[in-house]
Amino acid sequence: QVQLVESGGGLVQAGGSLRLSCAASGRTFSNLAMGWFRQAPGKEREFVATISRSGSAIITYYARSVKGRFTISRDNAKNTGYLQMNSLKPEDTAVYYCAADPRLTAQAMTSPSVGMDYWGKGTLVTVSS
Repeated sequence: QVQLVESGGGLVQAGGSLRLSCAASGRTFSNLAMGWFRQAPGKEREFVATISRSGSAIITYYARSVKGRFTISRDNAKNTGYLQMNSLKPEDTAVYYCAADPRLTAQAMTSPSVGMDYWGKGTLVTVSS
């Protein structure tokens, strides 16, 4: 079993930055592909970014709406994943969730309808205009 705990959310003005963290425990973190998803009020959960499990090459995927502004990364020594968010916009306001899976690829995880094994409880990001 894996526990995921997100942190780093908060209130920020448009154009500002935040860094979200996802602390993992209970399983070798490097063996997990992980990703970030978000859900705005009244909307379905959507893919934000995913990163492959550690190997010869780290592969990342981004939603078109965040590409060039957000960066996903991982620190296996700290069992933690990150989402650096720059140039934030009001439409980025949402609850951000971390997810991880030992079998799915980072590419497969880009579809929120795919059943990831592990989810955190989320952290709220509010971007004011």
